[in-house]
Amino acid sequence: MVNVGIISLGCAKNTVDSEKMLGIIKEKGYNIVNNENDADVLIINTCGFIESAKRESINYIIEMGKLKEKRLKSLIAAGCLSERYKEELLSNLPELDAVIGTGDFLKISEIIESTLNGKRVLEYGHADELDDANSPRMLSTPKHYGYLKIAEGCNNKCSFCIIPKLRGHYRSVKIEDLVNEAKIMAKNGVRELILIAEDTTKYGIDIYKKFMLPTLLRELSKIDEIKWIRILYAYPDSITDELIEEIRTNSKLLKYIDMPLQHSNNDVLKRMKRNTQKEKIEEIIDKLRTISGMVIRTTFIVGFPGETDAEFNDLKDFIKEKKFNKLGVFAYSREEDTEAYDMPNQVPEKIKKKRYNEIMLLQKNISLNNNKSLIGTELEIVVEGYKDGLYYGRSYIDAPDIDGVTFVKADRKLNIGDFVKVKISKAFDYDLMGELL
Repeated sequence: MVNVGIISLGCAKNTVDSEKMLGIIKEKGYNIVNNENDADVLIINTCGFIESAKRESINYIIEMGKLKEKRLKSLIAAGCLSERYKEELLSNLPELDAVIGTGDFLKISEIIESTLNGKRVLEYGHADELDDANSPRMLSTPKHYGYLKIAEGCNNKCSFCIIPKLRGHYRSVKIEDLVNEAKIMAKNGVRELILIAEDTTKYGIDIYKKFMLPTLLRELSKIDEIKWIRILYAYPDSITDELIEEIRTNSKLLKYIDMPLQHSNNDVLKRMKRNTQKEKIEEIIDKLRTISGMVIRTTFIVGFPGETDAEFNDLKDFIKEKKFNKLGVFAYSREEDTEAYDMPNQVPEKIKKKRYNEIMLLQKNISLNNNKSLIGTELEIVVEGYKDGLYYGRSYIDAPDIDGVTFVKADRKLNIGDFVKVKISKAFDYDLMGELL
């Protein structure tokens, strides 16, 4: 039997694509292995969003290529880097046997067979045609949570972003298909459903001609086994009053939203070609914060072309004022084939790094104060592991991989996936500690 392994890099959307490849591979009778040293075929699902991600993907390809001196017979690159640099990868990395673009991974079993028969394969250019709604899937996340990709592609024209060229135009998955997929996930043990897309809040605009995320959330909430539903990748320009009310009133929908803002200064937002302005952003934040216990996560970019000291200070003041619960920051990455690549007044790397460090330090203090305010409160957490005499898990305030954890002192055995009540007793910069109730 042929052993196949997969390494998934980048975002949660890539994770779902990898899981669908695993589902197809398993259905075709291949044996799935978790250790690359045991693999006859190894797939690397790459990320090509920013420079650091590209480097990581290429380093993995080169490193895994060394396994061809041992057992490995076929090395395949899939994902965004493959869609973006298809011919270059195949010509410059002789260890690769196949390169698959973002719209072609459903052909993975045929591609594996071709490479094992000695052929080099290049499949790309069909991002707009991808329809994987009903393809088999093998979850790779811990049993208690999973990602539900509600749409593919993106219609936003942000000047810094290459994703629309790699993933195609925005295509929502039908509500009935998503509900069916979520029911299968729930039967397999998923209790926390995490909704993802390049832009979750525009869900439905293409096939239903209106924003349908609140409707989808109501339908998903009817699945008995699902306990938590979390929204990631929400764009502020399409957060409606209906959605805010659904977050307020739906008991399964966590009081948490991931809303990438990228900047606060209107001139920078205009250069970024974002579809919103500071005043609208502030209005959305104010509305969201009328919900008791609401957690807002966001991300910002520093060092965007032309960003002046005054524009950067505007961002700092905005962060100080809004005191976001969770915040990530990126130093602008200059990507070819984007509009921002050719913009004048590119910010030197030294200044970008300085601004990045300033925001990180500012948010570190805000995060600590936010966490201190939780001391003495009770939170329900889902247990995710045990280390150094303490259990740890996440409450509604933390999404997996991107946020913190809560450590738990317990006088009885807990199992991964258990939901337990904890009284918070100590706060750290990004994590919490509490005692089991």
